[in-house]
Amino acid sequence: MRHRQVATLLALAGFMLSAYLLMQGFGWLGPLACGNSRACDTVQASRYASFLGLPVAAYGVAGYGSLMVVGLAGLQGRWADSPAPTRLMALLAGVGVLFTIYLTALELFVIHAICRWCVGSAVIICLTFIASLFGLKRGEVRM
Repeated sequence: MRHRQVATLLALAGFMLSAYLLMQGFGWLGPLACGNSRACDTVQASRYASFLGLPVAAYGVAGYGSLMVVGLAGLQGRWADSPAPTRLMALLAGVGVLFTIYLTALELFVIHAICRWCVGSAVIICLTFIASLFGLKRGEVRM
């Protein structure tokens, strides 16, 4: 059960980070806060800041939001003993990790700039995936 709590809190952090980037991308906030680096602006202004017509941050909001909903549901009494929330969290976070690998490769090899916010999101989704795997490893979920 602890892994669901950790994964849900991480998903909340990722949701907030993605929401910030999405709102900034829509121009609802001032300039992107990225310290002294211009790399964040470079990444956010690149043609790769959108995927299938939507801002990449929107996928983060949806993905982390979905992880939060599943995690919160898995903490409720009805689902507490069910392996389904842990399996779904591992699946969603795994897809997030794969998408993050793709985006990071674009930053490194195509855009040639590393956004601090993107690195933060990458760390969060990887930790969320690891937390969800602990439930699978501990035998909570029988395959």
